[in-house]
Amino acid sequence: MAEDYSYNTGDVKGFGVVDYVLFILTLVISSGIGVFYAILDRKRNTPKDFLLGGRNMGVVPVALSLMVTFMSALTLLSNPAEIYSYNTMFYWLVVAFLLAMTFAAIIFIPFFYRLNITSTFEYLDMRFGKLTRIYGSVLLILQTLMYSAFLLYAPSLALNAVTGVDLWGCCVGMGCVVTFYTTLGGMKAVLWTDSFQAGVIIAGLLAVLIKGSMVEGGFHRAWEIANDNGRILFDDFSPDPKTRHSVWSMVIGGWAFWMHLYGVNQAQVQRCLSCPTVKKAQLAVWINLPGLLFIVTTACMIGICMFAFYADCHPIHYGIIAKSDQLVPLYVMDILGDYSGLPGVFVSCIVSGSLSSLSSGLNALSTVTLRDILPSKLLREASQLKITFISKFLVLFYGVLAVLLAYVVSELGSILRAVYTVFGILNGPLLGVFTLGMFFPWANRRGALTGMTVALGFLLWVGIGAYVHDVKTPVSPLSVRGCNFTARPTQPPINVTGAPAVEEGENANPLLDLYRMSYMYYTALGMILVQGVGVLVSFLTGPTDPRSLDPRLICPVFEVLIPCLPTKIRDFLRFGIVHEG
Repeated sequence: MAEDYSYNTGDVKGFGVVDYVLFILTLVISSGIGVFYAILDRKRNTPKDFLLGGRNMGVVPVALSLMVTFMSALTLLSNPAEIYSYNTMFYWLVVAFLLAMTFAAIIFIPFFYRLNITSTFEYLDMRFGKLTRIYGSVLLILQTLMYSAFLLYAPSLALNAVTGVDLWGCCVGMGCVVTFYTTLGGMKAVLWTDSFQAGVIIAGLLAVLIKGSMVEGGFHRAWEIANDNGRILFDDFSPDPKTRHSVWSMVIGGWAFWMHLYGVNQAQVQRCLSCPTVKKAQLAVWINLPGLLFIVTTACMIGICMFAFYADCHPIHYGIIAKSDQLVPLYVMDILGDYSGLPGVFVSCIVSGSLSSLSSGLNALSTVTLRDILPSKLLREASQLKITFISKFLVLFYGVLAVLLAYVVSELGSILRAVYTVFGILNGPLLGVFTLGMFFPWANRRGALTGMTVALGFLLWVGIGAYVHDVKTPVSPLSVRGCNFTARPTQPPINVTGAPAVEEGENANPLLDLYRMSYMYYTALGMILVQGVGVLVSFLTGPTDPRSLDPRLICPVFEVLIPCLPTKIRDFLRFGIVHEG
């Protein structure tokens, strides 16, 4: 009944007993999988089993884990809110997915797999030395810790908005559950809980999309309402880098962002390395792609339905919720609140998205710290059992640290922008140094270290400058003309037309244009800076002779992407490196 909706009553519907049961059941099953594999593998306490599942994992669980590791609660909460607040330009991200998965499957995964390494940063040691390896590892640890903190805060915010559950109590609870099963079961527990959670995510998304479309009289009707209000937009080809989401920022910037995540990020590469052969690792990447497209497409479609539902009553200005990241939970309670159990399915979907990503991140943090940060002498002298124990302790340590950092990220505003900004700042230098080593045989360690430092410093300057100056893109027009203000007499009935324009005085600062650069470009810009500065410094300080390198450390990218090249061109592009054999 429309009379029951929050914009009429001024209140949010609550959880029922069945909803709580389904939510708790999700946590119990996830923990149970960890206990199961801890018991099953109790006699196989080796780092290889704990960190890589014995390098014998199946293609399907690996593909499902790849799919949900970065399609987390942040996607499920923030993508629909992005469509609601702005427009559908974000959907161009699917083109970036196609490009990124192609590069990951064809170039990066075979490259790392054939090196027979556990941590991707072992490659940096082989190519540029120990210092570069530690530098990259520290950036990865910082990035993953911040992401883990977001993953704890986002679903806790959702639960707090729709159930009244204590925000920080929920953060701590989820942190304990994911740390528990990841510590006990290792990679096998991570992959199989991810597989279970993938099913929960799909069920939750479908429930909301189907019911949301029914409420509007069909998805086509929701599309018409969104289109009439300027939310349907796919043709913004503006070359201005300050445009929040244009075709270029989403395709080029998104390609670099997701190529890092699937090509060199430890969490994803580690899953692929758990497959028994490189062919199966590549197959897992390709199988994961349709799942990614489904999740992003469904989330964006939910955003369109959600806008149609609240087209005449913006919930934030009506005073029901405080942040745009709470829009989806409110919408779920409005349209599914009368169906016992369905809100619980969606909240389980949100929590599953976070747990799957958290477990992958904790596993990756343990691996990187063990392989790349701790002294190699300690590992050489320790028994396999002791090394496995250290790995489990590291998971526990980082799980506790992620809970503590959740408070920090709660102060960073919009979750989607904050995640892409933090990731972009740290991803750019990492993607840049890996591609510098793989594709530029003349690069040396001085070039690598200088390039990473310049890129990181520049991106930090831009990112912090944008945050300090509170640079924001005005939201699309919103309305409160359909709200029932008699139900919330303390809330003034104002009409919302978007964020205020930039004042003339602000334009006096020439750096503001730099700070307004779309956060989607951060990773691509960082990669280009590392490569440009790295090659320049390498030639100034004495370039590496390509013939002196181990051929395995250089990727024959042109031969992989364009195998039909004439022999003379192919020989020239090898730069003296012999890859055969």
